[in-house]
This record gives sequence, C-alpha cells and structure tokens, in this order.
Amino acid sequence: MTILCVRFQLPPTREADLPRLLGMLEEFTPVVQALPPDGALADLGGAERYFGRDAVQLASVIRVRSLALYGVDCVIGAGPGPMLARMALRDAVPGVTCAVPEERDAVAEFLADKPVAALPGVGAATARTLGDYGLDTLGRVAAAPLSTLQRLVGAKTGRELHEKANGVDRGRVVPNAVSRSLATERPFDRDELDPDRHRRALLSAAEEIGARLRALEKVCRTLTLTVRYADRSATTRSRKLTEPTAHSPDLSRAAYGMYEALGLQRARVRAIALRAEGLDPADQASHQLTFDLVDEKVRRIEEVADRARAKFGPRAVMPGGLGGLAA
Repeated sequence: MTILCVRFQLPPTREADLPRLLGMLEEFTPVVQALPPDGALADLGGAERYFGRDAVQLASVIRVRSLALYGVDCVIGAGPGPMLARMALRDAVPGVTCAVPEERDAVAEFLADKPVAALPGVGAATARTLGDYGLDTLGRVAAAPLSTLQRLVGAKTGRELHEKANGVDRGRVVPNAVSRSLATERPFDRDELDPDRHRRALLSAAEEIGARLRALEKVCRTLTLTVRYADRSATTRSRKLTEPTAHSPDLSRAAYGMYEALGLQRARVRAIALRAEGLDPADQASHQLTFDLVDEKVRRIEEVADRARAKFGPRAVMPGGLGGLAA
C-alpha cells in the first residue's frame, strides 16, 4: 500500500478549487480523502499496478496536471500509510516528492531523529512529559520499553505511541467529500515569535470569519485552527462549538482556547489560519436564550458594525485589539 499526502498551495481566496483538484486525484484512484482546507490523502494501491508507475512517478504526473489545469502547485509526501505520508509531506518541497520506503529499516531511519512532536496526534504536553525523561526523539521512544511509556502517558496512549514510533501505521484512507466551510489565513511578514501578535492574528481571522458567515446568513458548528511554522510543518486542531454560531466573540474564544492548548513556546510561526466548518442556515440554528444583557448588547453592536462594514468597507469597524494590524 502506498499513500500520497498532497497539499495544494491554495490561497484562502481559491479554496473553492479544492473539489476540482480532488476530482483530478480521483482520475488516478477512487480512494481519496479530503483534508480541508488545502490537502488530501490518496491511496495508490491499485493505481501503481494499473498505470505501471510507482508512487513518486505518479506524484510527478499529479503535480504537472495540477499546474497545467489549475495553475496550482503542490507539495507531496508518500509513505506506506497515512501517518508516514503526512510526516513525509513536512519534509517535501515543491517539485520534489518526499517518499518513505516500505522497508522496516528505512522507516526506522526516517523516524529515528525526528522530535516526538512530529508524530501526528502528539501534543505539546505529551512531548514535554516524554522529554523530561530523555525521550525527545522517535528513535528513543521506539527503543523504550512499552511498560515505561504506559507509565508515563497512560496505557492506551503509550501503546499507540510505541507502535507509531516503530513505524506501525494502522490508519486508512477514508474517502469523503469536502465539507461546507469558510476559511481565512493570516500570514506574517517574517517568522513570528510574539504570542501577542499570534493572538491578534487569531482575533482578526475570527472577526473576518464571523462577518462572512453573517453576510451569508450561515452559522458554523466546528472551528479549525491551523498554525504553520517556519520549517513548513503545521499543527491543526478542531473544536466543536457549544452551539452553532456566527458570533465573532464566540469564534474568538474558541480560537484562543485551541491556540493556548498548543502550549507553543517561542515557536516560529509563519501563518495562522481559521476554518469554519459544518455550515448551516442561520434561520435553522437554535440559540440558547440568555438573560445576559451584555451579550445581547454585544450582538446588537455586531449588527450595527456589519452594516457599517457593508457600506464603508471591511476596515470601517474593527475591535480595539486590532489597531494597526493589517487585515
């Protein structure tokens, strides 16, 4: 089994092209899993036999077609499973596919020197716990006794961590469609270390998402945060909202919560993106009644601000915390 993890270099303004790009991938294999806002997994198990080409060769054809048909470049990682393909993607650059061979020794060599946090599903807290005991690379985690890992991070997590660090990839590509969503991204002029600027970017993105949802008379059920780093890696977290909403303060709180949970310490951040998913018509959404007069006042102010933006432009009214920040 060979899996490709493809990230199309789509700006937020062109996210509507993702379904067409997925359709292009489906010309090679029907087993394609969308990874919004700009990626996909593709299982080439049958395609390699059918086309008589290996994964790297097929990846080159996919890249050429993406550029020729849609003017969109992409980076591609390949591996014997979804986890390894995702990790290979982080080492890939445009024009060159990073492929992890299927041989066990090759997989072990690929993983050995990578930090524990590079493993999908391992958060900052788990990485710190393991690092405190000298288990700061996947090679060291792979060599550690299973019982030790289970004592440190729990039975289930320890077992999964031990398997993944040893290259055991039990994931599968699950075909799906692109969910209804809206997204925006805030790139930084330089790799940004300042958490205050990270939070201002989050606030700006949440304000934009909220305004766009309200303009479309939609609400969202899930908010997804993506943080892109200087080394081309990225962390993505999603949070299901307590109720469907287009209220900017609710979106901002959810975004801040996900950001704080990452526990970033002097991370060199290149861009921050927010994505609202699970969109529904606003008139079909339920809203918890409240006697909070402040909340009702904020919502009325939001309506007035939306009318001002519609008339005078998106920067006509902004939260005070965004003073001087480019939209």
